[in-house]
Amino acid sequence: MRYIIIGAGAVGGAVGARLAEVGHEVVLVARGAQYTALREHGLRFLAPDGEHTHRLPVVDGPSALGELRTDDVLVLAVKTQDSEVALDTWGPAPVRGGGTAAEQLPLVCAQNGVESQRLALRRFRHVYGVCVWLPSTFVEPGVVSAAGTPLTGILHLGRYPHGTDDTARRIAADLEKARFEAPVVPDVTRWQYAKLLSNLANAVEAVSGPLTGQAAESLYARVRAEGEAVLQAAGIPYASGAEQKEMRGDKVHLVPLAGAQRGGGSSWQSLTRGTGTIEADHLNGEIVLLGRLHGVPTPLNELLQRLATTFARERRAPGSLPVAELVRLADEAVAHAAG
Repeated sequence: MRYIIIGAGAVGGAVGARLAEVGHEVVLVARGAQYTALREHGLRFLAPDGEHTHRLPVVDGPSALGELRTDDVLVLAVKTQDSEVALDTWGPAPVRGGGTAAEQLPLVCAQNGVESQRLALRRFRHVYGVCVWLPSTFVEPGVVSAAGTPLTGILHLGRYPHGTDDTARRIAADLEKARFEAPVVPDVTRWQYAKLLSNLANAVEAVSGPLTGQAAESLYARVRAEGEAVLQAAGIPYASGAEQKEMRGDKVHLVPLAGAQRGGGSSWQSLTRGTGTIEADHLNGEIVLLGRLHGVPTPLNELLQRLATTFARERRAPGSLPVAELVRLADEAVAHAAG
């Protein structure tokens, strides 16, 4: 199978690099400075086993490839806020022998949250969800790092909304040859919602810095409790902390990488790069949406969603809101909701 990585950033670049290293055909899809850097210098991939430069085909859209192949796998690795454009662009692309990508090809959503696969299922017949546990960083245009060893990451994979099939198992086998663990599961959303609860911390980190210290950790515990209450009210199951810990074990140990310091997660990186957008609408905002649908107040997640999107829109520096001030705003939001 040929893997077309739509969004060759931190996650997409790491997955593409590892697949290429074990001999799979990989096409990277990028735009702007990333597209230029990949075309001119290749993909520099920094990892515990060394630095690798991959000279891979790079395109900015399907027209550059002509007809897609029947053995192509589309891996959607853009941020959720960019999914609509990507799906609209790639869905109508013609496939050799007839039909379109949306009709014929598997689309694998390797993203945070749960919204992209919903969007995809409106357009694509064959949608696969991934619970992405892959600590990776967009270092600069053309350079991506992943600090995990001995495995680079763990990628639970399954059909969306549920089930498994031979395609999922073939993709998983390719990933497992490429330094990933890729369990094929019939209930991938159960793992994704568990990851979503962890990702609620992304907005805290983005606006007030790493979750070190009692104040930040206590705030995140309150934010997560809101999320858990919402999922319970909505009847949405998720993998327990114990189950996740057992699955991960010591399989992905993070090591420092020279020239690739990991400052924070995906939302932190969005603010650092000044992209103008952030995933909060699809992380904290997912909890807000479900809370409104099921009558559960979510003042803390509403606050974090609003702050994170404001930071992104106004291109504020990540971590620039003191934790004490964030806690004060959180207490005010809860009091207002209760009053």
